[in-house]
Amino acid sequence: MGFEVDDVITQATTEELSKLVCGDGNWHTSGVERLGVPRVHMADGPHGLRVEETAALGESRPATCFPPAVGLASSWNPALLKRVGAALGREAVAQGVDVVLGPGINIKRSPLCGRNFEYFSEDPLVAGRLASAMVYGLQSQGVGACVKHFAANNQETDRMRVDARVSERALREIYLPAFETVIGSAHPWMVMCAYNRLNGTLVSENPWLLTDVLRGDWDYDGAVVSDWGAVVDRVESLVAGLDLEMPHEQGNSDVEVAAAVESGQLSREILELAAARILALTERAMDAVRDNTPVDEAEHHQLAREAARESMVLLANDGVLPLAPRASVALVGEFARTPRFQGGGSSRVNATRVERLVDTLASRRRVTFAPGFLLSGESDDALVDEAVAAAEASDVVVLCLGLPDAEETEGVDRTQLRLPDVQLALLAELAETGKPIVVVLSNGAAVEVAPWADQCAALLEGWLGGQAGALALADVLVGDAEPSGRLTETLALRLADHPSSLMFPGESGHVDYGEGVFVGYRGFDAADREVAFPFGFGLGYTTFSYDKLVAKVTGTPASGDLRIVVQVTVTNTGERAGSEVVQVYVGNAPASVPRPPRELRAFAKVRLEPGESRTVTLPLDSRAFAFWSEVHDRWVVESGLFTIEAGPNVRDLPLVQELRLDMPARRVRLHAESTLAEWMADDQAWAALMARVPGGQGFSLPEEVIAVVGGAPLRRFAKFPGIPLTAADVDAVLASHG
Repeated sequence: MGFEVDDVITQATTEELSKLVCGDGNWHTSGVERLGVPRVHMADGPHGLRVEETAALGESRPATCFPPAVGLASSWNPALLKRVGAALGREAVAQGVDVVLGPGINIKRSPLCGRNFEYFSEDPLVAGRLASAMVYGLQSQGVGACVKHFAANNQETDRMRVDARVSERALREIYLPAFETVIGSAHPWMVMCAYNRLNGTLVSENPWLLTDVLRGDWDYDGAVVSDWGAVVDRVESLVAGLDLEMPHEQGNSDVEVAAAVESGQLSREILELAAARILALTERAMDAVRDNTPVDEAEHHQLAREAARESMVLLANDGVLPLAPRASVALVGEFARTPRFQGGGSSRVNATRVERLVDTLASRRRVTFAPGFLLSGESDDALVDEAVAAAEASDVVVLCLGLPDAEETEGVDRTQLRLPDVQLALLAELAETGKPIVVVLSNGAAVEVAPWADQCAALLEGWLGGQAGALALADVLVGDAEPSGRLTETLALRLADHPSSLMFPGESGHVDYGEGVFVGYRGFDAADREVAFPFGFGLGYTTFSYDKLVAKVTGTPASGDLRIVVQVTVTNTGERAGSEVVQVYVGNAPASVPRPPRELRAFAKVRLEPGESRTVTLPLDSRAFAFWSEVHDRWVVESGLFTIEAGPNVRDLPLVQELRLDMPARRVRLHAESTLAEWMADDQAWAALMARVPGGQGFSLPEEVIAVVGGAPLRRFAKFPGIPLTAADVDAVLASHG
């Protein structure tokens, strides 16, 4: 038997409503048994469920471990993400979970963030589109998604307290759009607020973020939950728009909330609003249509294998891959026997089964295995000698390198990008044998590859492949499947090249996002900085050509209705079928504000047979050409010349078309500190000001004088001797034209 939200709000006591907004223990919302309101069960699960058996991390019920977001994003395949989300939903239903806490869609501001394996990209379009697909798939099973961590949660260092100081433009263009996209297109049941402060205010108590932007600008009508332990002042967080505090043991925050209502410190209306959102969430969970068919573990394992195949990015290949059918292989590296397939922390899954490359590759090629190094990082000459001997006796070496488990976990950031010294020393020893080396990487975030990449015949970024990653690796290495992944983050030559490097992770309790909108490839391109491998890059086992780009304006820019359709023709010029990710970038220079040379605005993954051509159609709207204007407090598209480019990655864009847009001019609102030049640019306000000059004739200044004083606030300039205006004149015109 269900309940009516309005009836519960009317009949519930203040104490009952206060409990509703404070949760019940670690993983449940509070219910109101007297009024027939049940609890809602939440569980971790960005890439696999973690339903706790005890309170300890790692002690959870078995579930399929899909590749973490770092890998899934590299697929650039929303259809795949939707299928993975649906599988997560089916497992959630089977385990009695109503809301899955994921996906995480924070931007990869720095490659050092210890939780980057849980996040999609340095680019908000990629993160938003792929996360939307996952959320849609998950919620198609009657299970809610909870996108996190809202917002500017881009590091683990001091994550519970650090003050992220970010301009509104950078927030609007980089750190918020992925959330905006998911909320607008997939309508997640919940949004999780972050731990950190944002421009001085705890996110859990930030009304601008949780109410003005989330609910006002984006019309979000779901529930907002705290990250676990993010709430400091429950009353202030309620006022700001935080509906549910987690975790919670009854008897503290709920008592404070009830007392605040009784004393008049908190209005009952605010409490009722938050409680109504939790009740709406509960009602949605109760009314959801769910398929209770038992989960097919083998089917989900196969989907995890497919997802891992599409996640892998082939960075280099001199022809050694796919491995020749008769080649003898020295399989070297402890990761082949002890796979790293996920990161640490709250997303850690107790996998239903885990494949090993030492088994999956040995079933398809003649393999000699040698561990080569210790995961502890200690040197062992005997292991190196054994690996060299195996290499000398084989046709090709497959060397499995990667980051230790402890370097990629929630709560800790990395301090450098290098692989462990013992692994690089082993690579150097193996290179001396002269045998071709295929390096396979197991890592959840970018590593430094430039210093040693020339020692490899092929370099395959395997990321963290989930429980079936070793099956997928074998598929790709022998050529049964192609590596169709593409980078969603830039691989720099060195850590110091990253735009955020001098400011990460901050100091004295704050971190300045001084690079502004120049995050990732935007910053590398603006500085014209060489990279190891660019954003969007990836090879396959075939080749593609780009032949034609046509951009047609279908809206009416002069009226503000800007819509453009971009068509790109791509051809498979190789000898086997393969997938290509067609990427479209937009640039605007010059502009009134600093803008990146180009920004990803559309993409599509297409599979083509040998010799097949296809024209890919990609729509662009006004946001593809806009920047956030802090002067106008809105998105602005300026008149001017835009460049539309298309190709396989941000540094390889063979197709270019220029487009001139004539957009309606937007008046800049004048204020007390507006400059002389800004006043002169506003014909109406300037005319009104000139009418106040004695005699009504106005005045003029030589151009050389304007060049010097044009940047001076007019109200101050009016105090100079000889200026036929007063501060009072400026104030009077501001009152009517400001």
